Amino acid sequence: MVAVGLVAGTAAVGIAETPEPGGSAAGTTIEVSSSDSHISGKWELGPTGNFGFGAGDRSGFYFSSVGFQVGRVLTPVIQAGPLSGRFEAGVDVVPFWQAYTPAAHNQTVNTPNGPVVQRIGGGNYTGASVSPVVWRWDFAPHSQKYMPWAQASAGVLYTMHKFPPTVEVPEGTPGGTSVFNFRSGGGFGLHYFTRPKRSVDFLVLAEHISSASLGDKNPGVNASVQLFVGYTWWK
Repeated sequence: MVAVGLVAGTAAVGIAETPEPGGSAAGTTIEVSSSDSHISGKWELGPTGNFGFGAGDRSGFYFSSVGFQVGRVLTPVIQAGPLSGRFEAGVDVVPFWQAYTPAAHNQTVNTPNGPVVQRIGGGNYTGASVSPVVWRWDFAPHSQKYMPWAQASAGVLYTMHKFPPTVEVPEGTPGGTSVFNFRSGGGFGLHYFTRPKRSVDFLVLAEHISSASLGDKNPGVNASVQLFVGYTWWK
């Protein structure tokens, strides 16, 4: 979390001189960004959990997962007006991933030779996932409570049975989809600081799942919405 999955910062300082009545400088004052006062380390880690749902032709699909995230800030604050922020890279590890799909059922399909009844698989699918590519842009607002971020991520998903369900094939017969799929997505998140170096995290991710044709069929999950909640320790 979230999963998936990561913010730390470096202090942005400004030096202002206070002149004496005669015009000479009496001393300096260091101003530290209020967001940086909460995040003085470069590492972020913590647990994540999620609930998701499919869109379009996968509107009957639902998802859940439990995992953890590790991230490291790679740059100081880069000034870009309202888009000022830091670049961060991370990893999301999900030892438990679950998809809930409609139960197996018969479906009539129109073919050039007329209607054909096919048996479509379904049910629950359990697996695990790792996303070694998690890129974040951590915005740098002047707030001690909130820090938003934008994210892009990619990873690999393994399921105990071929996913997603498609036309069933006899046991031991080649066909169907694949136990290996790839996940990719992008979205926006928000850190809410409950105390210095501690935050509750929220992330909304639009995600695509596809086997890249590793299986005989590749129907995939073209679009889903994933909602993550996590907790972060900053080091």
